[in-house]
Amino acid sequence: MRKIVFMLTIASMFWSCGKAKKSRLNYPETAKVDTVDYYFGHAVPDPYRWLEDDNSEETKAWIKAQNELTEWYLQQIPFRDQIKERLTKLWDYPRSSAPFKKGGYYFVFKNNGLQNQSVAYFMKNLGDEPQVLLDPNTFSEDGTVSLTTFEVSDDGKYVAYGISRGGSDWNEFFVKEIETGKTLDDHIQWVKFSGISWYNDGFFYTRYPEPKPGDELKGVNEHNKIYYHKLGTPQSSDVLIYEDPKNPQWGYNVSLSEDKKYMAIRITRTTSGNALYIRDMQTQKITKIVENFDNDYFLIDHVNGKLLFMTNNNAPKYKVIAIDPKNHVSSNWADVLPEGEGVLRSVSLVGGKMIANYMENAYSRIKIYDLEGKYLYNLDNDEIGTIGGFDGDINDSETFYTLTSFTTPATIYRYDIQNNKSELYERPNIDFDPSQYETQQVFYTSKDGTKVPMFIVHKKGLKLDGKRPTLLYGYGGFNVSLTPSFSVTRLIWLENDGVFALANLRGGGEFGKEWHKAGTKMQKQNVFDDFIAAAEYLINNKYTNPKRLAIQGGSNGGLLVGAVANQRPELFAVALPAVGVMDMLRYHLFTIGRYWATDYGTSQDSEEMFLYLKNYSPLHTIPTSTYPATMVTTADHDDRVVPAHSFKFAAALQNMYQGTNPVIIRIETKAGHGAGKPTAMIIQEYADLWSFAFYNMDFTPKVK
Repeated sequence: MRKIVFMLTIASMFWSCGKAKKSRLNYPETAKVDTVDYYFGHAVPDPYRWLEDDNSEETKAWIKAQNELTEWYLQQIPFRDQIKERLTKLWDYPRSSAPFKKGGYYFVFKNNGLQNQSVAYFMKNLGDEPQVLLDPNTFSEDGTVSLTTFEVSDDGKYVAYGISRGGSDWNEFFVKEIETGKTLDDHIQWVKFSGISWYNDGFFYTRYPEPKPGDELKGVNEHNKIYYHKLGTPQSSDVLIYEDPKNPQWGYNVSLSEDKKYMAIRITRTTSGNALYIRDMQTQKITKIVENFDNDYFLIDHVNGKLLFMTNNNAPKYKVIAIDPKNHVSSNWADVLPEGEGVLRSVSLVGGKMIANYMENAYSRIKIYDLEGKYLYNLDNDEIGTIGGFDGDINDSETFYTLTSFTTPATIYRYDIQNNKSELYERPNIDFDPSQYETQQVFYTSKDGTKVPMFIVHKKGLKLDGKRPTLLYGYGGFNVSLTPSFSVTRLIWLENDGVFALANLRGGGEFGKEWHKAGTKMQKQNVFDDFIAAAEYLINNKYTNPKRLAIQGGSNGGLLVGAVANQRPELFAVALPAVGVMDMLRYHLFTIGRYWATDYGTSQDSEEMFLYLKNYSPLHTIPTSTYPATMVTTADHDDRVVPAHSFKFAAALQNMYQGTNPVIIRIETKAGHGAGKPTAMIIQEYADLWSFAFYNMDFTPKVK
């Protein structure tokens, strides 16, 4: 039996050399086991395999010891509490989502400032006093139960909603009567990644079988199925609509046309590409439209006898096509909106118009068309920002949208569709003056000569002397596009004459399918090279220097930070990898990790793929002498990227790196991959992150 020893003594014992700030920490001792895996004849030790068991008492003791060390270290930072106070003040402003109309009511989500979760309201008319419909803050004492899904029935009588407990991807569905506020007995469990599609007196959804006890947060998710739930009946009576026992790893997504005549079934096996089936709701016949997984198809609606889809089939930047459900052969498909210069991100059919949301150089441009695809006009906006919204039905006369930027929180506009007129509906009032700051977009050159865009935000007139504390953020994967967005957390950097930079790396979706593919599988190193080149640009152009540069990323971005810190540790003062994919040889063996194989490949594919993954896997490439100050962050309920990734990486880092920069791990409890995290928890987390970063840059922030 292995013996695991932890240093749980008095605080002074955490330092191996007493008082010096740069002395090496005395880390909790982490036991090693003799686990070895063989890949194509190559032996790969996995000494911290035991940390994959999140239910063991040994793992729990390790978590406790690591958190005690991290908390002790953070308590030594003199300005930690002041940063938390400033973040709390900045966060304390009322804010709302864009309203949307359904079933004769308007719905909106509001937060009075520091509420842990936003509250759902409804009203009959826009000028009415909003009434509380769902307050997730009453679901738990600490705000760790969050609202995930919210779907109003067509008649406006009910809302079906999903909740997540402790940040898990597992959802539970409930139903509430809107007018009376009565919660029905309906209760759906073991749901993941499912929407709710109302139909008659019930709704369609997808779910997995109940996992074995102890496997809830790490077991492989298989055998997804489509069900129909009739109101007033138990889940055990739900009608199975579709399954494919021969393909247990496939997942399903259901959407209905507004007229309820057709159901589109998207079948996925990775994060890119889907097969497409159509179900005629009158005959219940399911027709296979696309059986390969080469491209993506998203249902827009059923218009004039044709089903409109947004797709990247023969259109890397997406287009809109029309499919006749009665004559669906691909040779009969017709382009409605051909591929344009920008990437088409979404399409809304509202007020008899087609509102197309394009991304050009990673920020939003809105174009309006008629239902046949004839261009009408643009939405008037020249700001470098992100626009979202435009919810509504095809006959509505109005809709709402939000506009946000790096320095401006989401501002809501009401849009008169017929007259193409926008009017300000609501502007948040925050203790921050955006007019004092500027955003520029630069294009820098990566290692192979590729031009990569990056947004840079700072105070107007900031002196570029190479000494600015700078935060560089990236993601670079899964066709995800990083566009301008407002974050209260980053304001601390800007207020302290700091710089925030966001790099639009390959692997993302900013320029379509080819940009995405250029950062996947055997080209994944391009992503890391792009990020390194971004750091070098900031240094060479006198924004900062390696002693004042911090890098941050989460999930796939956590992998990015871990890999880049390993490859170029001398380039950064601080590394902040969050909920990262750190073990590239075993990621596909947990929960839904197999879905990421389109981007990563797996260690089982071929010897070449195995060697490529091992060559950049953060867990397997840790240097010993030079490393930035690092705080790994994860959470105990993360069942997307299981926390074992971060546990094993932190253990290996503490064991292998022999320098004096701190390498610690912060493990949140009752939290998951990030979605739904309560406000109080977020404020404390970022107070810790920024305190750690500034402290290890030898920079004392001036906090208002």
